[in-house]
Amino acid sequence: MSRPAVVLPPWLAHALRTQRGPVPWSAVGRGGLAAGPLLLGAVLAGRPSVGVVAAIAAMLAGINDRPGSRRAAVRRMGVPAVAGAAGLLVGTYGGEELGAVGLTLLLTLAGLLAGAVSAVGPVASGAATQLLVASAIGAGMPLPETGWQRALAFLGGAGWLLVLRLVLPGPGSFAGDFRFDGERVAVASVYDAVAELLDGAGTDRATARRAALTAALDHAQDALAGPRLRRYASSSAERRLRAQYAAALPLAEAATALAWAGEAVPVRAAEGPRRLASAVRANTATGPLPAPSRSAPALRALDDALLRAADAFDRAEGHEDLHTRRRPLPSLVRRVLGAGGREYGLRVALCFGVSVAVAQGLHHLHWYGQHTHWYWLPATAVFLVKPDLGPLVSRVLCRAAGTVLGALLFAGFAAVLPRPEGLVALVAVCGALIPVATRHFAAQTAVVTLLVLALVMVGGEPQASVGRIGETLLACAIVLVVGHLPMPGQRGGGVRARLGAAENAARAYVAHVLREADAEAGRGDGGADGALEGGAVGGGPGGGESRGSLWGPRPVGSRVSRDPRVTRWTLRREAYRTLAEARAAIALAAAELPPLARHAEGTAEVAGALERLVDTTTACAVHLDDSGRLTTRYARQLTGAVDELAVLRRVG
Repeated sequence: MSRPAVVLPPWLAHALRTQRGPVPWSAVGRGGLAAGPLLLGAVLAGRPSVGVVAAIAAMLAGINDRPGSRRAAVRRMGVPAVAGAAGLLVGTYGGEELGAVGLTLLLTLAGLLAGAVSAVGPVASGAATQLLVASAIGAGMPLPETGWQRALAFLGGAGWLLVLRLVLPGPGSFAGDFRFDGERVAVASVYDAVAELLDGAGTDRATARRAALTAALDHAQDALAGPRLRRYASSSAERRLRAQYAAALPLAEAATALAWAGEAVPVRAAEGPRRLASAVRANTATGPLPAPSRSAPALRALDDALLRAADAFDRAEGHEDLHTRRRPLPSLVRRVLGAGGREYGLRVALCFGVSVAVAQGLHHLHWYGQHTHWYWLPATAVFLVKPDLGPLVSRVLCRAAGTVLGALLFAGFAAVLPRPEGLVALVAVCGALIPVATRHFAAQTAVVTLLVLALVMVGGEPQASVGRIGETLLACAIVLVVGHLPMPGQRGGGVRARLGAAENAARAYVAHVLREADAEAGRGDGGADGALEGGAVGGGPGGGESRGSLWGPRPVGSRVSRDPRVTRWTLRREAYRTLAEARAAIALAAAELPPLARHAEGTAEVAGALERLVDTTTACAVHLDDSGRLTTRYARQLTGAVDELAVLRRVG
């Protein structure tokens, strides 16, 4: 008789979960060439304190050095670096000019602003984190350099790693144009994900593989949409990659419709996307594609999309449109000032402000001994309060365990390594380990603890492993208490804000497809909107409720382009992307302790209903392209999806 499997509570299971994947050797090489050599050069020049600041900046940039394109890395690594330099200026001059109370108030306000800005997106969140960490370092780490010299050293350290990211080869660099290896890998992964979804059609794996396709499309879109000096793609290689990405969108649409139907598709259907993936990866021609299978609308759409993709692969010129919706400044401001931004801003401000006040109090009580470095406590609190790194208890457990492990390891290394050359070598090794350690927060914390303790010892601080452990545990206690305190407004604001954004995107997508249906049927441009708001789409029970919850005012930026299909693909991308973001936030909220997890109850069901609605809309769009009208079966399916969502929203 077998024993029943032990089921861990979600908060503990998340703390033990580790990301998997191949070792990013190119990132490991860049990490080894960043912090260590910078520190070595500064030590040889007799300015170790400058090297400490530059190496800290390189370490923080290394945490943001993720797989993707070079162009996307400019924003992902560069924007946080600029924010960190600004934080260093604020902290340095605030620490010099203000007393303990004034400095605490200044950094608390910085925490409020940074926390609210984090609601904009991942890059904004990374920039806010570096701003707060650098402001704590600037205020709490006494260095001989002035504020602007520290800021330049910080920018130099982060900039050095960014230069390495731009000039050193990465995976796939030798298949075609060196500059676009990350883009090529990302676009090829989209075609692979389409093939995997086709293989999973009609099985219980279809939902997970559709989510994987969304993630691959998001990654490719980001890889191709990085900052540029010119408005348009400046090389034939980039234009061709953009065309290959655009050609994947109708394939993804057809594959989603086939998975929605719940029936298995011919095995050869997945062979075409796989050959296209190989052609993108190797930068070669597509070669012969498998014979078509045109027995259903979605299969005919898949075959047509394959033919168009093959044509796009053969042409050097391509589309400029990446099917992204620009977010105007008022939209970003609303996100910062919305429920999610306000809630997170207040929590960050309280955690950061309390930790600064406690750290300064301990400093004046000589808790730190002879040295005056009190930055560790508030800097630790910044990472602990960051939901991007996991649920609250999971973050606390991993941070505590990683700090204890890293501090104990450093105590051993400090006893045997020669100074400063041994410590410089330790910094270089830790810099190389960061890209691998980011797969688990405890491992990342251990490596960062080793690196920072080595840095500050090179800068003249005595060995302080025990003190760092104590400060980390104190920061864990502060964040745990503040994280469970009631805040003004509704808890779970971040989750509900992302779910609201997904609802708006789904509404825009459904409305556009229905307008296409009305145009095809010759009923004029206003027929679809009237059907929606009059309840014809919702039909029966719940139709009127949907008008007030899902089908609210048209969101800003839902402008229709001249090509309805291009607009449809743009809206579909937005719907699936926002749904993926909402799903990620819901999963993190569900892994919190019960007192926090209950605030997100019911959101997973709403997200599931939204996904079914968007999938159904995609199937309707594919059928509409094939037949020119929506049959009763498809209209009934769409009606049921709208009604299901309306009922869930009414109950919630």
